[in-house]
Amino acid sequence: MAYLPVAQQTAWQQSDQIDLAKTAVLVVDVLGGEGGVVPGLETMAENAAAIAKAARKAGVPVVFSCDAHVPGLDKELELWGEHGIADTDAAQPLALLEAGAGDYIVPKRRYDGFFQTDLDLTLRELGADTLIVCGADTNICVLQTLAGAYFRTYKTVVAADACGTFLIGTQEAGLEYFSRCYDSRVVSTATVLGYLEA
Repeated sequence: MAYLPVAQQTAWQQSDQIDLAKTAVLVVDVLGGEGGVVPGLETMAENAAAIAKAARKAGVPVVFSCDAHVPGLDKELELWGEHGIADTDAAQPLALLEAGAGDYIVPKRRYDGFFQTDLDLTLRELGADTLIVCGADTNICVLQTLAGAYFRTYKTVVAADACGTFLIGTQEAGLEYFSRCYDSRVVSTATVLGYLEA
């Protein structure tokens, strides 16, 4: 069973309510196109795919925030090496997620999916004030994107077992941080699917 931090005593975290008419699913860097997921993140990817599928069935928008780095230019590549290069399979949503014409793909060049992208505008035009978030790496791009969401007053639900850590830090510490610092409601994929199927 996925680790879940103790919920904070805020109205949002103590509630189990969600307004699907004002909700979008945000999938952060579950990438690889037809190339497959990073080894060890298979369960995360399967859970993210289940959430995306249920969201589409419920009429909830699915938005992909995807690395799209410019080789020889993006500072992030100096730290991590070449990855998520724009216009390659490595910058496309994982095939398992079945991204289609009804979904939204928002490329990013930094960890935070909101930084210098159309993400906020897209979400506002979709009428979303609540985000169901999943993806990788828990302690890098998911964390930074949740920060961006919090600063812009979005309410967030994080599907703990649809997030994955493989580069830095622990899954447990990342999830604790989301709950404590960004007022994220951290729950299981099963709980998220319950929201979407209600």
